Parts: sequence; structure tokens; C-alpha cells
Amino acid sequence: MRVIFMGTPDFAVPVLDALVKAGHDVVAAYSQPPRAGGRRGKALTPSPVHAWAEELGIEVRTPLSFRKDPDALPALQALEADVAVVAAYGLILPQAVLDAPKHGCLNVHGSLLPRWRGAAPIQRAILAGDAETGVGIMQMEAGLDTGPVRLEERTSIGGKTAGELTVELSAMGARLMVEVLADLDGHPAVVQPEEGVTYASKIEKAEARLDFTRSAVEVERQVRAFNPAPGAFFEFQGERIKVLTAHVQTDLELRADFESIPGLILDDQLAIGCCVGAIRPDMVQRAGRGVMTSRELLRGLDIPRGTRL
Repeated sequence: MRVIFMGTPDFAVPVLDALVKAGHDVVAAYSQPPRAGGRRGKALTPSPVHAWAEELGIEVRTPLSFRKDPDALPALQALEADVAVVAAYGLILPQAVLDAPKHGCLNVHGSLLPRWRGAAPIQRAILAGDAETGVGIMQMEAGLDTGPVRLEERTSIGGKTAGELTVELSAMGARLMVEVLADLDGHPAVVQPEEGVTYASKIEKAEARLDFTRSAVEVERQVRAFNPAPGAFFEFQGERIKVLTAHVQTDLELRADFESIPGLILDDQLAIGCCVGAIRPDMVQRAGRGVMTSRELLRGLDIPRGTRL
């Protein structure tokens, strides 16, 4: 098929790669424009999809908006594509774009629709304590992730981080997309159920602050949901310390009356009291330093028992 690919982050790269390896003619790759780095004056950095498409010799286009750029839509229509494959592109596609390819636009969506429509389905599924998630190949329409689904696959969340799930679901979505494109008629679009709709709003950086007024189980989910980005954290003496991995502490010796005081350090090994239970960070990171164990952290930073975070 003549395929237009639309994607931006790392999640989308395996999908693009799979299309090329399957023998499809990717006539153009659309991605969000290059962005400046974290420091002023730093050169613009192309997105992961942009960089990989160039490696593959595919033309890359980076319109700011299909609605505001008068040339963007005619240029896309001129490609005369059979289908557009979309994976975490990050721009809203107007109806004219959705209608341009012969078979419309197919989206790789990282949830079990209609649960977690929207921007951050992987993180929201972890935060909510969902037992499983998955990928759906969705025929796009104008609504927010409301289109019918052609193919779906599930996986257990277990103790996976958002980063681990992203890698897994990306590979799964790439495989499913190739399967659907190989036989569109054999994978008819099934309308999503009306019940069970939830929305995965964009992750705000403030959400990454660990909330010890929640249960230890919920705090541990925060750690996994925000690994690798934006990174869950707590503050001690004005310093932000990221928590990359943690586990719910169940040792009986920690079951003291003050365990229910949120943010209280319960021992000399960084067990932290929550409203229910306690959490123990395993791998942490101080600003400007490498990843270390909690034990290594405490060798250089005294956070004694009885401290309130």
C-alpha cells in the first residue's frame, strides 16, 4: 500500500519500522516540528520519528497545524495514499485529512477502548490500578478516540512501569497494524461500546509529586506511572529526589501508630508512611546525579527516622 505515516515519540518508531519491513511504500512521514532542548540556545532536535524516517530515506513533513497552514492539506491529498497510519502524532486531524486516504486513517491506540481515550492511556491505566491494558487498531473519526476498532490485543499490567508498557504496547501495535493492513476486509471495524468510557487526560508535572496522603498501593502506582517521565519525586530540605522504583512495605515492625502519618520516615532505611501502609523507595536519583539505591542515597544524605517529608 501507499502509506502516509504520522507519529512523533519513541512509541511510534517501531510502527513505522514495521510498515517498511512489511513492504509498504511509506510515501511521507508527518511528525511534530523539531523542538529546542532544555537549555537556551540549544539546537532544535527532531522527534524520534523524524530522525528515524530520515534514516530510512522517507520524506518528513512537520506542519504546525493542518487548519492554519493552507498548504498542508493539499500537499497531503496530492500523495494519493491508500491509508494513513497514525501513532501518537500529537496533532488533531480535521475531517478533510481523515478523508484524504482511500481507506482513511488507522490509529495505534495504547488502551482497551473505550477505556482511556485521550492523551495518556498508559499512565492512567497504571494509576487507576487496572489489571490489564492493550492496543487497539482504530479507524479514526472526528471524535476523540471514538472510532470503531478493527483489531485489539490485551496484556497484563502487573508491576510494569509506564516505560516498560510503552515498549511492549508499541511492539504489539506495530504487529497488529501490519496484520490489519494485510487484510482490511478480514478485520472489519467494530463500533466501540457506549458503556465504560473513560478519559486519559494529559499528565501534568505536578502529578508526579508523591502524595503520601494516599495509600501505599496508590503511591507505588504513581512511581510506576511516572517512570521514566516526568519522574515521581518527594522533596527533602528543598531538594527534589526522584523515586524510580519502590515497593509497598509489609514488614510487621513498621506497623506503628504513626504509620498513618503521611510522609513520616518510619525507619533508617527510608520507609515512608502513607495514609494506609508504607512505601519503601528502591532506586532513586538526586538532581544532577546518577541513579542509585536508597541505601546509597542515605550514605550521602541523612534522612533520619521521624522526619516528615
